[in-house]
Amino acid sequence: MTAAEHVVPPGTPTHVAPRHWEADVLLRDGRTAHIRPIRPDDDELLVEFYGRVSDQSKYYRFFSPMPHLSQRDVTRFTQVDHLHRVAFVMLLSEEMIALGSYEGHPLPEGAPPESGPEVAEVAFLVEDAQQGRGIGQLLLEHLAQAGRERGVDRFVAEVLPDNSRMIQTFRDAGYRLLSDYEDGVITLEFPIASTDTAIGVMSSREHRAEAASIQAFFNPRSVAVIGASRRQDTVGQALVRNLVLGDYTGRVYVVNSSAKAVSGLPAYATVGEIPGDVDVAIVAVPADAVQDVVLDCAAKGVHGLIVISSGFAETGEEGRQRQRRMVGLARSYGLRLIGPNCLGIINTDPEVNLNASLSSLKPARGRAGFFCQSGALGSAILEKVNNRGLGLSTFVSAGNRADVSGNDLLQYWEEDDSTEVVLLYLESIGNPRKFSRIARRVSLRKPIIAVRSGRTTQGVPMGHTVRKIGAPPQAVDAMFRQAGVIQVDTLDEMFDVAQLLAHQPLPRGRRVAVVGNSDALGLLANDAAAAVGLTVTRSVALGADATGPDFEDALDAAIDDPEVDSVVAVYIPPIDVSGVEVADVLAAVGEQSDKPLVSSFLGAEGVPELLRVPDVAGSTAGRGSVPSYPAVEGAVRALARVVEYAVWLRTPNGPPAVPEEVDRATARGLTQRLLIENPDGVELEPADLTTLLVAYGIELWDSRPVSTLAEATRAGRELGWDVVLKATTDRLRERPDLAHVWRNIGRPAEMKDAWESLGQLIDDAATAGFVVQKNAPPGVPVSIFSIEDPLFGPVVSFGISGPLTELLEDRSYRIPPLGERDPAAMTREIKAAPMLFGYRGSEVVDIEPVEDLIRRVAMLQHDLPQVSSLELSLVLAGAETCNVLTARARVDPVSDPRSDWFVRRMPSIGDTLPG
Repeated sequence: MTAAEHVVPPGTPTHVAPRHWEADVLLRDGRTAHIRPIRPDDDELLVEFYGRVSDQSKYYRFFSPMPHLSQRDVTRFTQVDHLHRVAFVMLLSEEMIALGSYEGHPLPEGAPPESGPEVAEVAFLVEDAQQGRGIGQLLLEHLAQAGRERGVDRFVAEVLPDNSRMIQTFRDAGYRLLSDYEDGVITLEFPIASTDTAIGVMSSREHRAEAASIQAFFNPRSVAVIGASRRQDTVGQALVRNLVLGDYTGRVYVVNSSAKAVSGLPAYATVGEIPGDVDVAIVAVPADAVQDVVLDCAAKGVHGLIVISSGFAETGEEGRQRQRRMVGLARSYGLRLIGPNCLGIINTDPEVNLNASLSSLKPARGRAGFFCQSGALGSAILEKVNNRGLGLSTFVSAGNRADVSGNDLLQYWEEDDSTEVVLLYLESIGNPRKFSRIARRVSLRKPIIAVRSGRTTQGVPMGHTVRKIGAPPQAVDAMFRQAGVIQVDTLDEMFDVAQLLAHQPLPRGRRVAVVGNSDALGLLANDAAAAVGLTVTRSVALGADATGPDFEDALDAAIDDPEVDSVVAVYIPPIDVSGVEVADVLAAVGEQSDKPLVSSFLGAEGVPELLRVPDVAGSTAGRGSVPSYPAVEGAVRALARVVEYAVWLRTPNGPPAVPEEVDRATARGLTQRLLIENPDGVELEPADLTTLLVAYGIELWDSRPVSTLAEATRAGRELGWDVVLKATTDRLRERPDLAHVWRNIGRPAEMKDAWESLGQLIDDAATAGFVVQKNAPPGVPVSIFSIEDPLFGPVVSFGISGPLTELLEDRSYRIPPLGERDPAAMTREIKAAPMLFGYRGSEVVDIEPVEDLIRRVAMLQHDLPQVSSLELSLVLAGAETCNVLTARARVDPVSDPRSDWFVRRMPSIGDTLPG
């Protein structure tokens, strides 16, 4: 039976399609399109689309000749209830190019009509000219996510045996397929749960599409400069000059409606008049003219735009609206866009030699790819790169980064053989969840070094239309560490680390040898190493008159020492000595050593000419070149950053074992019920809180709220005495100078004494929130918190319980899903960790149950975005027990339940621009 034959039960309510069901998407070839739920007014688009589809594709869809759609068919396809019947259309250049839908099988008898179907039949129709671009796979992903949100468990699809393309679409989706063959039709059935395999398939496709879109920018066969000018000292003139003088190997076209030629090149009035194909257009026209340029480029078939023009979101609300319209228009016609208000892009590959930027200074060929946002800062960055002799493979200044973002560049650089080190200067992070996911993967192959401005204030520059991250700065830092990103504080430190990673091998550990001709600098190196967690296992002072052979012998001995993982060389020459002899030794040793060698050579910065090793790939400084630092402390600090990355890289952090006794269905049902009853959110009552925690195997210590002495006495009797009476309000619980707990209550008289004594000590006892609990075994009080940040996603934290921890911000953070080693690391990286491991002779805590509790809280927060916060504010961790004494949780509605985790989608232009 085809989807068209199913009938929705009469009286079924029509639901509003959620806003997040509409999205821009990236196709397999790197171009964009738009997916949204079908609307009743799509009838004309549907008829025109159907008229372009071949008879064979129509037959594959309906199993019979169906050359035209009747008015009844059109009405049926365009009018759906967004619950039992869901349909998505894909649009490109204001035309419908694909239609995908699912229709639920009839509901079980007695089921309410507003409940979603458990099984639905899914089908697609893609315009023949658009097939092969991954459209069917995208539609399936979005339909599956919609189905999961509407309660669908399984999809069923009926396919003709010779429709191999559609069969392959289902087989490649990553779901577990069950197939049957009857009456000449193959029936495929599969659960649509977002399994690791399905998410992995989606991520792989996302990676290929985004990398392809950036590949087209860096390797264009032709570039058009729109707004090219004959006048000197103009943006358009500079762009043409930099392309031509940079020896770009492709064709350069100039567009100027009032000139015959620009810089000796024939000028064309519009892009459409250019006789050849145009891959990339550089736009340098006034902001209010950019929209017309987008339409011209779309008609010409341009792949992407680099918008140098300013006058957009950085100017205020009017410019922000102009920017949204520009990006929306570009995406609707399949174009990607870098900028606006950007410096441009550079590719130093000699086969391309692309300088599509305002910078006349093109960096030397190197191994690092650089992404930044500010155009003004981009020029300074390129100058710093040149002065240090570092070299770049590619460079992107994204300006307001309204479309192409750092995430896109990470996807490209992951596979780019010319890029070995990734450098990011981030002024804001628009999609931290995606950044974390991609960076975790890329860091396993290539080091990522990042500077994040506004790190303390979480500020967002003008022009970056993103929401501020609500999670604390420490959580963002934890995300970087968790992903293996080397986060540094300044641009200078970024280059310090980059020149080491680009030219020297990774260290095997933290053991360092210091070799130098200055006792004073040798001592500074030792102190600096101790301060950053490195261990000096060998220190050699050669004396002020040390020669090249002296250095060679000392360096060879240090490198051969199995107790040494890296070497710091310090050379300050005597008066009237050039240092060439020592430089030759350092360069020769650095080229041959399998351990990293860094230097403070003559106080030089970067990779001095004397310490460079020729590179067959064309870089100015090849592998083995020895980086130099003006101060020995800088050399040691850079080495320490690289050591931390090497340790992260060599410490496997696989997926954790799934804890036992996890009942996700019960927890999801509870949160759904609570939000139906409380649409604005609610804090969980004790019974619901217990149910939620038990679903994840977390046992909450029994607690009896009491407001009178009689209630307290009855609670003590019911609990079997040996109880505590305590106040739970924050104003008392977080004040160690105020008594709020009375322990070891064993009979009614003692409860009376406790009640009266605490009542006298506590002002306004009626609001103290008294509870009675069984006396717990002794232990170290710890706390585990989790939150759902609307932009950042789930965050989990750990610390010793109490106000001092909060005041000193001594908490560890991680971003779920956690790796195998994350819970153990969280318990050990806080400053108060010794309290858990026998501080001053105390009992050592049984740490495994604490780590298991962290793991369960993280899983709960990862599974349930509706849980806006969860606090296990008092957990007593002892030598043999671990008891959760106090907890609270809150659920709130979620407008977009992290749908970007389960489907490919570009961030919304109206809300948050990409990160």
